[in-house]
Amino acid sequence: MTGRIDGKVALIIGAARGIGRGIAERFREEGAHLVLADTDTAHGQATADELGVDFVRTDISKMSDAEAAVALALDRHGRLDIIVQNAGIYPWQLIENTSPDDWDRVMAVNLRGTFNAARAALTPMKAQRYGRMLFTSSITGPHVTSPGHGHYSATKSGINGFIRSAALEFSGYGITVNGVEPGNIMTEAIREQRGAAFIKGMEDAIPLGRLGTPRDVGNAFLFLASDEAAYITGTTIVVDGGQLLPEGADFRILPP
Repeated sequence: MTGRIDGKVALIIGAARGIGRGIAERFREEGAHLVLADTDTAHGQATADELGVDFVRTDISKMSDAEAAVALALDRHGRLDIIVQNAGIYPWQLIENTSPDDWDRVMAVNLRGTFNAARAALTPMKAQRYGRMLFTSSITGPHVTSPGHGHYSATKSGINGFIRSAALEFSGYGITVNGVEPGNIMTEAIREQRGAAFIKGMEDAIPLGRLGTPRDVGNAFLFLASDEAAYITGTTIVVDGGQLLPEGADFRILPP
């Protein structure tokens, strides 16, 4: 099926690289008009140029930036049908080494950014009685975690709670609110920040035997943005290759 969001206007925040770029590529392939936003101006503008769409530098931790990105989408296209808040940071820090300022920065981008995106998009979506609000959560926090991700885990669990509350509050305006929980996805950041041993360990822990791709995550977002998901709100889709399923390390049953 093609053209699932043909003519829809989507603002994607955190779209310069990785998962956000994967979402943007899928939305563009399916006919959406896009505005991309990110703090990474160089990669963000390059992605926008490749896709033939607009880009705006946006620090989603600031409400003024969120409102400016929404305003650009409205100015360019006259409406806003879909907003995706994918921007997030995940510095590796043990809790004992995390300062209050470190904690607040992760909260500001990941969790306040979720609120800012929703609040900025609510006014036009409410007026048009239609909208798709979509957020990148994670399996880390809501389901699993690892040392060094205390602040990140807290924000992603918080995003899931926000999704449920917003879904209830916005349902009367024809707005659905959902999220995607990626597992380990092969992005530029993984290649740059994790070694081969880490990646191999993750692959061994995933029943499907590989890390996900940004396109895998983009496909889930595309479904939630489309009319196929018109009766789905207040929930998340796990995209993890089965990583959450095993009870232990010895889980593979290989065919003869």
